[in-house]
Amino acid sequence: MNVEIIVIGDELLIGQVTDTNSSWMARNLNKIGSEVMEITTVRDRRAEIVDAIRQSFSRVDIILMTGGLGPTKDDITKQTLCEYFGGKMVFNAEVQKNNECFFERRGLKMNASTRTQAMVPDCCTVIQNPVGTAPIMWFEKDGKVLVSMPGVPAEMQQAMTEEVIPRLKKRFPDHAAILHRTCLVKDFSESALSEYLTDFEAGLPSSVKLAYLPVPGVIRLRLTARGEDEKALAVQLDGIFSRLENLLGKHIFCHQDATMAEALGLLLTSAGLTIATAESCTGGNIAHEITQIPGSSTYYKGSVVSYANEVKENVLGVDHDTINKYGVVSGEVVGQMANGVQRLLKTDCAIATSGIAGPGGAVPGKPVGTVWIAVSKGDQVMCRKYCFGNSRTANINRFTHTALLQMISLLCE
Repeated sequence: MNVEIIVIGDELLIGQVTDTNSSWMARNLNKIGSEVMEITTVRDRRAEIVDAIRQSFSRVDIILMTGGLGPTKDDITKQTLCEYFGGKMVFNAEVQKNNECFFERRGLKMNASTRTQAMVPDCCTVIQNPVGTAPIMWFEKDGKVLVSMPGVPAEMQQAMTEEVIPRLKKRFPDHAAILHRTCLVKDFSESALSEYLTDFEAGLPSSVKLAYLPVPGVIRLRLTARGEDEKALAVQLDGIFSRLENLLGKHIFCHQDATMAEALGLLLTSAGLTIATAESCTGGNIAHEITQIPGSSTYYKGSVVSYANEVKENVLGVDHDTINKYGVVSGEVVGQMANGVQRLLKTDCAIATSGIAGPGGAVPGKPVGTVWIAVSKGDQVMCRKYCFGNSRTANINRFTHTALLQMISLLCE
């Protein structure tokens, strides 16, 4: 079951909004054996939308579309689809009732623009939107399907999960299975890992492929299998994945697809350990990443954002003379920060950061992008220095990623 995605919105093409819908849709479609063949982003222009639809339908039988369904004049998707599929706009009482309830629940008053959301093409099947005012529209023509959904991620995700995916499975029951097994690997470069796995990869059956997905310091290895018999495919893939695990041993620190924060959480939970963070240059970003994970409250106790030196000294207990002697961006300081927050919040482990995110703040010997990271487990403290680039945002993200990986490395020792 091959699918293409069309994403609509000027805001996406000028960089004002980032398209997160396509990746979410692709991941979840893959779980039911559907492959996304192409993703197209177009402006809110009738001719461009129609051209994208025609091109996609020349390749696949299913198009999933998001965006352009708002009540304002710049949102033209609904009218364009009505014309393309040869219908006319009609009032839908169920959509109106749904939207009245939506506004009533939020204590808001519906205006004239919002009432236009109840006008829908008579050539589509309307699927109610329980978390928004724009209805989901299912069109069929010549055996092909187009589903138009809101661009708001929460609305799209609920529609896909509860309505669209179940309907697609029923409408297109005959499709091959696609299965994945993923692990996270450290201590290898991509080229070195590829050489190490040469014989393993050469021995894979034609139905199974190995993909290397590197980020700094980590490689995500993904085995993908395709076939008609899902149960037999799962048995085959599990056996191959087990061989891969035996080959790589302790280099694998997570045996599933996960973010760095998720992987850290799994390790802490498995060991029954707790953690806290003391952040200077990362400004709470590590805490943010950790607390994005459901259930993180069982192992994460809190953070001290010690941006100013007096907070490092008065809250975390960093020695004033240590700062004067070594500078705030130093192994000595982050080591004391880690010990301080671990002691303060009574945790088993800690992460601490101090660095120069930029664009200013560089001093001799410590250019922009310099960071010291300390991680601790009990009495054991690991302090390391890294040097990255000149972009503030990129540096903060790299500091965060590296700190999580350094903590994982200590836990894996």
